[in-house]
Amino acid sequence: MMKVVFLFIGGPEIFVILLIVVMLFGADKIPEIARGLGKGMRQLKDATNDIKKEINDSAKKQGVDTDFVRDVKKEVTKVKDNIDDFTGSIKRKL
Repeated sequence: MMKVVFLFIGGPEIFVILLIVVMLFGADKIPEIARGLGKGMRQLKDATNDIKKEINDSAKKQGVDTDFVRDVKKEVTKVKDNIDDFTGSIKRKL
């Protein structure tokens, strides 16, 4: 039996929450609420991306090397992959 857990909430709890939402707002309003939440999340994501872009642009104008951070992340990823490959072979041997 597969147990679905979403944010530490089990299936029965999700069912009760959905039942309460339907009772409070009605089945007609749920798609409208979902659209509103989707638009809000999209605006938040766009605002976050705009802030990141502004920070990167201002860093480039001031001469800060943003490629350095990208290079460090690539090296860290390579090391993690190498460690995973090494430990994976050890786990398979055990």
